[in-house]
Amino acid sequence: MPCLFNSFDPYFKQPFGAVRAGQSVHLSLCIPEELGYVDPHLVLQKEGRYDVPVHYRMKFDGQTPHQNHFSVDVTLNDVGLYFYYFDLYTDFRRIVRGPDNCGVVSWQEGESWQITVYEADFETPAPIKGKVFYQIFPDRFCEGVENKPMPFPDRLYQADKHAEPFWQPNEVGGHLNEDYFGGDLKGIQMKLPYLREMGVDYLYLNPIFEAHSNHRYNTADYLNVDPLLGTNEDFETLCAEARKYGIGIVLDGVFSHTGSDSRYFNREGRYGEGGAYRDPNSPYRSWYDFDSRYKDGYRSWWGFETLPEVNEETPSYVEFITGEGGVIDTWLRRGAAGFRLDVADELPDEFIEKVRTAVKRVGPDKFLLGEVWEDATTKFGFDKRRAYLLGKGLDSVMNYPFKNAVLGFVCGRDAGQTMTDILSICEHYPAPALDTALNFLSTHDTERALTVIADEPANGRGREWQSGRCVTGDAYEEGMLKLRMAYAIIYTLPGVPCLYYGDEIGMQGYRDPFNRGFYCWDSHEERLKPVLAQLAQLRHTCEAFRTGALRVLRAEGGVLHYQRIGEFEAAEIIVNRTEHIIVEPLASGKHTEVNPMGFTIVVEEVGHNPNHSYYDYK
Repeated sequence: MPCLFNSFDPYFKQPFGAVRAGQSVHLSLCIPEELGYVDPHLVLQKEGRYDVPVHYRMKFDGQTPHQNHFSVDVTLNDVGLYFYYFDLYTDFRRIVRGPDNCGVVSWQEGESWQITVYEADFETPAPIKGKVFYQIFPDRFCEGVENKPMPFPDRLYQADKHAEPFWQPNEVGGHLNEDYFGGDLKGIQMKLPYLREMGVDYLYLNPIFEAHSNHRYNTADYLNVDPLLGTNEDFETLCAEARKYGIGIVLDGVFSHTGSDSRYFNREGRYGEGGAYRDPNSPYRSWYDFDSRYKDGYRSWWGFETLPEVNEETPSYVEFITGEGGVIDTWLRRGAAGFRLDVADELPDEFIEKVRTAVKRVGPDKFLLGEVWEDATTKFGFDKRRAYLLGKGLDSVMNYPFKNAVLGFVCGRDAGQTMTDILSICEHYPAPALDTALNFLSTHDTERALTVIADEPANGRGREWQSGRCVTGDAYEEGMLKLRMAYAIIYTLPGVPCLYYGDEIGMQGYRDPFNRGFYCWDSHEERLKPVLAQLAQLRHTCEAFRTGALRVLRAEGGVLHYQRIGEFEAAEIIVNRTEHIIVEPLASGKHTEVNPMGFTIVVEEVGHNPNHSYYDYK
């Protein structure tokens, strides 16, 4: 039986994707005559609105051979999530969402389609769109001031920049997260010309605030740069110099917890006799939950005693982070271009909205990104559906679903399922958020992309097994070809690509700490850099990559063929994962060859039949 409804297809649903509050949606059905007479109704239910579905009778639009056509228009005024299916009013049959988003007839309950309705005035920073990000783990990128003394005696200096990070847990005599390679702000500043050559427009820095571990997610002082990285003045200088290269800097904000070893909690006593742990009268005491029911006498993040959780509802904490002259305000006025919120889905929506107010108070082009690992529109937390992507909270999120889909494809997953996963995110996310979503293949929290592609899965095996592993030979060569394909997709999908430091030279590593090695500045791997630089240039020059629509032309087996369609230009991307040359028809009617493990990008003006611009990688 043919597909009866597909929300990805403009025949069945217009407009595609999420809609602004007050916008009308047109839905159509194509019903085979063999199903008998039908009187279809749209069954639409807004989540949280008394859980009562509303039935809309669909009008008959006419008949084609063996097909009856119906449609309905609905205007969605209230922000939130709407779910729908179609009732045929015949023998209790309904049309629900089936495999590959195709509507199927069912006599039972089935999966519904989703419409996201977001704030009518939701906008995200225009300067982010069409740009390229680069993520830096500050301790592991570049040491601008070499062999500097450690600012605290419990830090261990790694002079050998090729050494593997310490990986043994502290409980068995190791020094996990206590070894420092000495990367600093001056090192980042030194590499600004290199980053600009790579086409980078924004740097996303893992935490730079004072903290007593090399990852710095256990904040000790929100208002000062960690002394090993430099000073607050060094940060201001870095921002000023980066602006000369057209580069902005987005900081990591860790606001769900602090370090136990911090001036706010101070369990370890590094900061004198004050702090919430040592002084019941501390001004920071109300930030934390102390109770004997907790294992360590206080609530901590995921049970880690070194990461006491904060109460984001405490007025003094909220004011400290989001008030005028607070943490957000201070760093943006020092030159930062925005913030990425660590574990955003563990922060209350109300707190995120206050952070947004603080960010936009400094300037509407300041960016607010959130860490969310799943579909950000359907995430539950605090006993309710999260609303941080509907216009009052985050600008956008880190796009883990795209990472999973793209890496899955280059590792052998079917192109059709890959594109279904991608289109589902495109359909659910508000356009302003989708256009600024951070797309990546690797981060400090995941295996490096080349390791995923070329090495065997860790499958839960521990750090001892992961230590020292490095793919070479034919597996490495094939892995680099697939990595190039994967980044070609990431750079051409809706959203903003983000390159994790070292991926451009084929750095490898499983999860923390192996994915956080020091950048190998004497590497001879140069093959991926010019490809990434040209992809970045393409994003900068072709307006279709800023906010252009995504149209899939072919997605089957090992072939992905899609368009990004802008107002003035269209880009056509063909990715060939197979071992054979393919000859693929273009939307213009011409044909192009795409080599095995290669990709071709064709750019043309919309509405014309000009000479094409080709980007072909053998």
